[in-house]
Amino acid sequence: MLSAVIRGKNVRVPSRRIPAGIYVSIDVDSPRCWKSAISVLSCDQSVVWGDTIITYITCLISRDRASYELGRMLGSGEVIAKLQVSLDELLDHGDEPFDISFLSVRGVRPSLTLRAAVEHTCDNQNSALPPVDCKIARDTDTGHARFAKFITYKRVPHLKVAVQHFQLVLDQCQVSHPDRATALTNLAYARLQEYICKDLQDIDIITSLFRDALASRPQLHPDHPLSLYNLTEALIWRHKKKSTAADIREAAQLYHELLPLCSEGTYLCSIAAGADGVDYVIEECNKLPIDASDEGIQLRKVVLELCPLGHRLRPRSLDALALAIEARFDQHGSIDDLDKSIRLGREAVSLFPVGHADRDGYLNNLAISLVSRFDHQGIPNDLNEAISLHEEALRLRSVGHEYRDSSLDGLGGALVTRFYEHGNIDDINRATSLYREALTLCPPGHPRRGTPLGNLALALDTRYGNLHVREDLDEAIDRYRECLQLLRLDHPERHVTLRNLSSALCSHFMQTQENGNVEEAITLCQQSLTTLSSLHPDRHFSYMQLQVAYLSQNFRLASRHPTQGFLQRIKEAIEWAHQAEVYQHESALEAYQTCFELFDSHVMTRSSIISRREAATAFGSARSLSVDAASCAIRRDNLRQAAELVEQGRGQQWSLASRLRTPLEDLNSASPQLAQKFVELSKLLSDAQGSAGSADPAAADRVATEYRTLTRQWEAAVAEIRNFRAFSRFLLPPSYEDLQAAARQGPVIILVASQYSCSAIIVPTSGGPHNVPLPSVTLADLINLKNRFTKAIRRASVLGPKVPRNDLIVLLRTVWDEIMLPIVNVLQHDLKLQFHSRIWLCPAAAFTSIPLHAAHPFRTNADRSKEPCLEDLYICSYTPTLSALVRSRQMMKKQVTPSFATIGQGKPDAGKGKALLAVDSELELVHKLVPATANRTTISGDAATRAGALKALEENTWVHLACHGKQDRTQPYNSHFVMKDEHLTLLDIMGRDIPHAEFAFLSACHTAVGDEETPDEVIHLAAGLQFSGFKSVVGTLWEVDDAVAKFVVEAFYENLFKDSKDSGVMDCTKAAWALNRATHAVKTKVPLEQRMVFVHIGV
Repeated sequence: MLSAVIRGKNVRVPSRRIPAGIYVSIDVDSPRCWKSAISVLSCDQSVVWGDTIITYITCLISRDRASYELGRMLGSGEVIAKLQVSLDELLDHGDEPFDISFLSVRGVRPSLTLRAAVEHTCDNQNSALPPVDCKIARDTDTGHARFAKFITYKRVPHLKVAVQHFQLVLDQCQVSHPDRATALTNLAYARLQEYICKDLQDIDIITSLFRDALASRPQLHPDHPLSLYNLTEALIWRHKKKSTAADIREAAQLYHELLPLCSEGTYLCSIAAGADGVDYVIEECNKLPIDASDEGIQLRKVVLELCPLGHRLRPRSLDALALAIEARFDQHGSIDDLDKSIRLGREAVSLFPVGHADRDGYLNNLAISLVSRFDHQGIPNDLNEAISLHEEALRLRSVGHEYRDSSLDGLGGALVTRFYEHGNIDDINRATSLYREALTLCPPGHPRRGTPLGNLALALDTRYGNLHVREDLDEAIDRYRECLQLLRLDHPERHVTLRNLSSALCSHFMQTQENGNVEEAITLCQQSLTTLSSLHPDRHFSYMQLQVAYLSQNFRLASRHPTQGFLQRIKEAIEWAHQAEVYQHESALEAYQTCFELFDSHVMTRSSIISRREAATAFGSARSLSVDAASCAIRRDNLRQAAELVEQGRGQQWSLASRLRTPLEDLNSASPQLAQKFVELSKLLSDAQGSAGSADPAAADRVATEYRTLTRQWEAAVAEIRNFRAFSRFLLPPSYEDLQAAARQGPVIILVASQYSCSAIIVPTSGGPHNVPLPSVTLADLINLKNRFTKAIRRASVLGPKVPRNDLIVLLRTVWDEIMLPIVNVLQHDLKLQFHSRIWLCPAAAFTSIPLHAAHPFRTNADRSKEPCLEDLYICSYTPTLSALVRSRQMMKKQVTPSFATIGQGKPDAGKGKALLAVDSELELVHKLVPATANRTTISGDAATRAGALKALEENTWVHLACHGKQDRTQPYNSHFVMKDEHLTLLDIMGRDIPHAEFAFLSACHTAVGDEETPDEVIHLAAGLQFSGFKSVVGTLWEVDDAVAKFVVEAFYENLFKDSKDSGVMDCTKAAWALNRATHAVKTKVPLEQRMVFVHIGV
């Protein structure tokens, strides 16, 4: 007879173990039985066999059995169901398949679908299988039977008997035995049930048994997948009992190997991929702490691979991997890691539609990653997107949501970052409010309280740095301290709080000068370093903060140490300023201010003007202090202080000298005796300056000692004057409000050329200053531009008057495009300054050597009109300092009868320069153009001596001087006009106080060229005349050709006195306008370099 077993349904294993497969055994006759092939159980708990020939039988006794081996089988396996049916009953169904049901197993009836037919009689019985007669097989079958009874009846004795039988089998299967792996597995599974029933305490033995079994079944072994699964089961149970992270990590790795080996649709695949299998492992792995190590990240990748698209745990696994990779970025700073983290975060967010309740956490984490990348790379879109994501997450976490505080903290952090970028105070105020709300949601004892505490402290600290409200700083320190108490010593963010508290204490030290604050700050910073790995990127910030703490303490204390000499203290202050710039420390402006104060005190002790300059130039690194200080203030958006600092630093020589000439009308009214005392001491100091410089060292020492004594008396008198409320700022560096008086008749443009930035500060007639950044200009560019101008002017001097000055045109176009055009745009569009208004240029450092007034686009508009240049738009003047312009205006109050002296020396003595043949004709021309109402004097030839020229300067209000001029680049106070006998030096001129003087035209070479050693100090002949009392001066930037200069001179005076011939009024405030008109009038007669050589200085 041929019988075909087609299918088994509802197959349930009584012991609940996962079988390797199911087979059918049929008793042929005693003691023989026939067995089908072993087939794998499907996920619907059915099994299919192929056609099988069974020898002729009269009665069918069938058993369904579970086999726990697909390969070599030990024993008969576990009986699932047993059935006896007669041959007649089988044949009654003919050729049609029919079902035969078994007794119920775990509440379900297994069944077989059969098809039976008589094919032929067969006397051969040899196809029946021989009986199994083996002791280890019988012990194994007994173990399976007892184990099944234990599961069915929950009686532990059955389990113990099963364990005993399985142990007997293992004892007989030595290491090399082919059934040892099966014996190990059977014993381990039974022991696992003992552990689950708490009848066995040591699960480690069980995992070892499963591990040994797996080792005996390598990858290509048919039972390798089931051995993998069995070991994961043991590891999961041990993890449930002991919460051992290593177990769940290993289980994940095993599942990563197992799942690809499980055929789709099999019962093993359904169980392994189910909630109690790999899903449990995934969830537990996702609960593990973030591990940024390569092993930790590899585990996260393995877990993610266990979650294919559509898997319910894929978003969480994506997020966990993203967090691990970002943690590695935090430790090592590789931007590739951060990019990967963001890509993973985006995928996690994309798996939830907008508004989905589970989307919030993924939004928050992605936003945090974007802020981190913004901090690292400064991409604006990252910050904007992060804020948007945080806003969306906060909407999902409405009031009452368990994690609303986290969203409040996240959004607050992004707003703080945006505040750092744009400085909008609304951002930091909103962040502070968000942090306060988050803190209320985390009362004392709340596990997340530390986060809003630290964040609120940082926001308050940041707001203090902007608004300087002391209460913010005090609260920030208190919040930092409370936060630090809540953080474990091994908390990954503890170093941040340590560093932030250190910074806040440094700020407090600057307010209170309490050394305890900065000492604690240093200790905290050192602690923060000890918590970080050697390659952790945050070590950079801790190093910076540690340096800052030392800066706050050491440099400040060193530079102000009263018993140390000025030289060393100045060096410390300069280094303080340098280090503060390097580390962007908030004490930078204080450092610069300290430098100026120390320089002032140091230079004031010198008993002569020349020795003061020597003292100032002794510090090579200090040459750029004023512009560096101004740049620092500009970068901190403190434009008023920037104007004050550049004035204080670059006008030091002039301001020290001018102190002894301070008008005292108001003081004389308040205290005549004190005013008289100050006048007398100032005269004594001024006279002492003139007598200093003896060649006898002993005499020089005596003079210096007397001078210092006088200086102390003078300083005491100044301090006494400052005790009067109205004179509290007497002789102190001018404030912005004081300086703004210089802009009474038009804006003053201060040009700052620093190694850190180049920009312009426009001081308007009223209101605050305007900043004009010059981003395309660097200090190196300006130095190069200056050198190119020097070469171009030298080349132009040998060209014919009609030859185009192409080199100069290119350079002046650069000056227009890169420097003056941005300034003009602000004047026109922001200040609405009318055309032909007055403007004053106050260049500093490298700007002083560039002819800014001659800036020109040299371009033609579409309508063929020429694009206007600077002097087409405005009337340009220069001023050495704003204070000089203020003093000149103050002295304009006195009206005096005009007197005009023309001084010329065209034939100096031998060795003093070539003859200037046009001088006499120039003097005659000027004499004719001066209004007849003025007292006119001409000094020339042999009368034009040093003494004669000085006398003419003192006795006349207007002066025209035509002669050789020489700028001494090594000692600018020796710069001079060449007279018949001796040089008329800048020092000679500064020694005269001529308050009634009004105007001087210096038709000589190099009369308005600055000092190379102190470029921030405009020390030249024109400035000296302004200092001595001349309110308005025309000077020259380089060599003048006297043959063509007369054309400029003639046009200048014609314009200046055009309206004076009838009225007789001579107005020196029209000099700038007259020079502007003159240079336009002589374009066809005078070459470009000789037109632009003349500049106006003063009112």
